[in-house]
Amino acid sequence: MADEIRHIWQEQDVVTKNARQPYSGKSGEDSLNRKFKPQKTFALYKGAFLRLLLLYKHVLGLIVGGYIASVRSLPPYKRRGLRSLRRRFTAFVLQFFIKKELRKLPFAVQLRRRLEMLGPTYIKLGQIMAIRDDLLPRQITDELKQLMDNVPAVPFEAIQMIIESNLGAPLKELFLDIKHEPIGSASIAQTHRATTIHGKPVVVKVVKPGIRETVLSDIKLLQILSHFLEWIIPRDQPREIINEFGRYTLKEIDLTYEADHAEIFAANFADYPDIVFPKIYREFSSRDVLCMEYLEGIQPNNPRVLELGSANLQKIVDLGAGAIIKMLYEDGFFHADLHAGNIVVLPGPKLGFMDLGMVGRFDEKTKRTMLYYFYALVNGDVENSTKYLLSMAKVAPGGDPVGFRRSVADLLRRYLLLAPHGNFSLAQLILESLSIGNKHRVFFPVEMTLMVKALVTFEGVGLYLNPKLNIPGLSRKHIRRVYRRHFSVENLSQQFLRGLPELVDLAVRLPEILTNSSRFWEQTIDDQSPQNPLAGLRSALIAGAMIIGGVIGYVQGGEPSLWITLFVIGGLLWLFGK
Repeated sequence: MADEIRHIWQEQDVVTKNARQPYSGKSGEDSLNRKFKPQKTFALYKGAFLRLLLLYKHVLGLIVGGYIASVRSLPPYKRRGLRSLRRRFTAFVLQFFIKKELRKLPFAVQLRRRLEMLGPTYIKLGQIMAIRDDLLPRQITDELKQLMDNVPAVPFEAIQMIIESNLGAPLKELFLDIKHEPIGSASIAQTHRATTIHGKPVVVKVVKPGIRETVLSDIKLLQILSHFLEWIIPRDQPREIINEFGRYTLKEIDLTYEADHAEIFAANFADYPDIVFPKIYREFSSRDVLCMEYLEGIQPNNPRVLELGSANLQKIVDLGAGAIIKMLYEDGFFHADLHAGNIVVLPGPKLGFMDLGMVGRFDEKTKRTMLYYFYALVNGDVENSTKYLLSMAKVAPGGDPVGFRRSVADLLRRYLLLAPHGNFSLAQLILESLSIGNKHRVFFPVEMTLMVKALVTFEGVGLYLNPKLNIPGLSRKHIRRVYRRHFSVENLSQQFLRGLPELVDLAVRLPEILTNSSRFWEQTIDDQSPQNPLAGLRSALIAGAMIIGGVIGYVQGGEPSLWITLFVIGGLLWLFGK
C-alpha cells in the first residue's frame, strides 16, 4: 500500500517535481502557473478522468467482491449439493474478475483495502465512515477503524517550497531551525518541529502538494457516485455520509480553519488555566502552512503517566472529563477528532489538546437540548432522556418514533440495572440508542456520533488512568455544574438582554398593532348580520347528549351498532347543527 500511495503523491502536482528550485522572491503558485500553464488545464481534466476510471473500477470490484463474500458466508448446509447452485456458480465465475489477494476476503476487509488503494482522500473517507456506528454495520466500522492516518512523507524540498511560497520569504529568514524529518505524516498534511526566528519552539503543519486539487476532484466524483449508491443501498444513507465527508475534509485542506478553531477553544477556556490549546503564530501561517506552539508533554495512554501518583492522575481524569463535557454541552463547540494521540499531559499537571482541524458544532437549540438530554441520562431519567433524544432526530418517511422511544427506554433501563455493578458506558449507551434509530428510520446528525467519539476517549483514557473510575458519577458532577450555570441568574439575564431589542420593538409598535387589530375586528363585526345568541344551542345540546350516550354504551359493552350510531349522529349535529 505504501508504494501505491507514494506513487499517487508523485503524480499529484508539478510542485513535487520542481521542489528543489530555490526561493525566487515571487509567489510559488504564480511562477508555477507561468511555467506549466499550457498543460495545466489538460492535466486537470486528464487527472479527473483517470480518477473516475479508477473509482469506477474499485466500486465495480467492490460490488462483485461483496456478492462473492455473501455467497461464501452462506451456512455450510446451503453450500452442499445442489443448494444455492446458481449463486455459487455465479460467484465462481465472477471471482476471476477480482484481484487474487481480495477474492477470499470478507466484504468489510475488501472495502478497507480498496479505500487504501484509492489513496489519501478515500482513506479519510474511511475514517469518517468508521465513526458512523449508528448507520453502518458494526463489522464494517470495526474494520475501517484499522485505517491508520500514516502515509509516506513528502520530500522536505517540496515542503520547503510550499512554506516559502506561502509566507513570501526564504526559510532561513522565517525559522532558526526546522527539522527535515517530519514528526507526523497524515493523508492531507505533515508536521515538522521548528524554532522561529524569535526562539519559540513550534510545530509547522503543511498541506501536502497537490492534495487540494485531488481532494476537490475526488469529492465531486464521490458526490456523483453517492446518487448511484443511494439507489442501491438507501438505508445506509451513502449520500449523507459523503456530504459529511466533503464538509469536514474541505475545511481540513484550509489550515486557516484550524488556526481559527485553536483560538476559539482558547477563548472558551480562558478561565481554565489547566486546560491548554496551542498558541497560533499567524505571522508564520497561511492557507497551506500552520505554525503553532509546541506542547511538550506525554500522551495520557503512555505508561509513564502512571508514575505521576494517584492525586495527579485523579486531577488529569477530572480535567479531561470537565473539558470534554464543557465543550459538548456548554460551548457547543468541540474537538471532533478526539483520541489519546491528540491529548497531551503537561507539567502541573495540565491537559493540552492538539490537532484541532476537525470540530463539531451544535447550534443554540441543539446545544440546549443536548444539555437536557445528557443531564437526564446521567441522572437516570428515562422519560425525559428519550423525549429529548427524539427531539433531535429526523424521522424518515415510514419511520416509527413511538417504537424508537420504547426501544431506547428499554435499553436505558437495562443499562441502569448494570450501573451498580460497574458495567456502565455512557458512550456505548448513546451509540446503541443512535443505532436503534436506524432500525426505526429515525436518523441523527453526524455531530451526535462525533460527540460519542469524544465520550469514548474520555471513558477510555479515564479507565486507563483509574480502572475503578465511576463514569456516571464523574459525568454527573460536571454536567450538574454546566446545568447550574445554564440556569444561573447571570446567564438568564444575558439571554433576556439578547432578546430585549425584539421586546422593545414590540412595545414601540404595540399601539399600531392594537389599532390595526381593533380596526380589523370592527370591520368584521360590522359586516356580520345580528344573530340570535341562542342559535345552535339546541343542536349542540342534542349532539352532546348523543356523544355522551355513545361513550356510556361503549364503556358498558353495549351493541356496537348502537354506540357507533350515537357517535355519528352526535358528530354530524356538532359539525352542521344550527
